[in-house]
Amino acid sequence: MKKKILIGVSILGILIIAFVLYGALVVAKKSPIKTTSFSNGGLDLKVVYCQPFKKGRLIFGEEKDKALQPYGKYWRLGANAATEITFSKNVNFAGKPLNAGTYRMYAVPNPTSWQISLNSELGVYFAVREPDYKLDVLKVDVPVETSPNDVEQLSIDFASDSTATKMNIAWDKALVKVPITVQ
Repeated sequence: MKKKILIGVSILGILIIAFVLYGALVVAKKSPIKTTSFSNGGLDLKVVYCQPFKKGRLIFGEEKDKALQPYGKYWRLGANAATEITFSKNVNFAGKPLNAGTYRMYAVPNPTSWQISLNSELGVYFAVREPDYKLDVLKVDVPVETSPNDVEQLSIDFASDSTATKMNIAWDKALVKVPITVQ
């Protein structure tokens, strides 16, 4: 009996190790982790996300058309792990007040706008399940523009102009610019 339990525990241990190695060696290479940092006027911003590639797939569209990210559905804003964003100061995020801190960031894309949400649930790997919506601290609707270039790999970066810092999310033909200002 002890031998059967030992064999079962050993098999379970091997499966867990194989799962972790598969995630680290195979999945992470297909959608590498990226950290984007930006500083402007004493405000430090950081986004950590995994960058999937388009690879000829339909990225945004209708579920019936087998879009990778169907309109109206939760998206973790990347691959593998939940995307996290950090603010060093209290800000206005797309015009809404937000306290300094780190948040899980996700989106619900639609053809003309995206709903971007910030959530207090952190450290979620393989974030395929939807977040606990009771932990959402902010939701904003941001218009979608057509990117001047077809973007092969998901990109989240920052740029400043005289009015605000903009967080730019670009993939495929979609470009979303979220204004961020210090409170």
